[in-house]
Amino acid sequence: MNTLLGRRTRVLAATTATAGLVLVAVSVSGCTSSDDGGSGTKTAAGGVELVKAGRLTTCTHLPYPPFQSEIDGKVQGFDVSLIDLVAKDLGVKQEILDTPFENFKTGAFLNSGECDLAAAGMTITEERKKNVDFSDPYFDATQAVLVDKNSGVNSLADVKSKNVKLGAQAQTTGEDYVTKQGFDPVSFESSDAVLNGLRSGQVKAVVIDYPVVQGWLKDKANANAFKVVDNLNTGEQYGVTVKKGNTKLLAAVNKAIKDAKADGTYKKLYERWIGPYDESAASPSAS
Repeated sequence: MNTLLGRRTRVLAATTATAGLVLVAVSVSGCTSSDDGGSGTKTAAGGVELVKAGRLTTCTHLPYPPFQSEIDGKVQGFDVSLIDLVAKDLGVKQEILDTPFENFKTGAFLNSGECDLAAAGMTITEERKKNVDFSDPYFDATQAVLVDKNSGVNSLADVKSKNVKLGAQAQTTGEDYVTKQGFDPVSFESSDAVLNGLRSGQVKAVVIDYPVVQGWLKDKANANAFKVVDNLNTGEQYGVTVKKGNTKLLAAVNKAIKDAKADGTYKKLYERWIGPYDESAASPSAS
């Protein structure tokens, strides 16, 4: 991800025995995953203990543009760029582990020592706080209703009244929201699968985070075929998670977010990955 930190290489380091888990080395300098940063120690700057020497290992779920996805053979996006700032402060390089989204709710890969933190466009919720510690909010998010232009749907209410089939990404707050509104959405594994379900006609409308929709509609073919008919302000904010009690790493993440907002780096990353900067995105208070 990061224009401000220079070009990084993406090196396929390992495929685990668990299906769907791919370890990707992401570095500012272009070093491969075999490089431990020269320290040989799992203790980074500020006394932060890491699961792997010279690396800040990040759990995420790909693809989820514009926050994290593979572009031109590299894992890039807003979240990746933000966590690169944390890694830089710690004097290490970021590595990314692609995992099922379900593990973010439970903190499984943090607790097992496979990841130091998780960054995946993840909404801060009281339920998730039971299992992980969240950073300060770094992004305000809303849910968008995206429909096929030929669907005759002009709102979420239309989806229900016209009995239109609705889709959402599994295990997300968007899915939770529409389920609580009385919908029975078709669940898709990833954001790409959500869009493909809309393209193929499996569903005629979807609910998903608005920044993701913004990214989709940058593509002319998508903009010609689909439109946003509702924007649902659900009071959601994204946070980075660490294992419960990992106060030193949490402090490092919060410092990086605060510094980026203060020195203009956050604004530059926002404009690169999300779009025109909204001052509310930098609000330090949680909803």
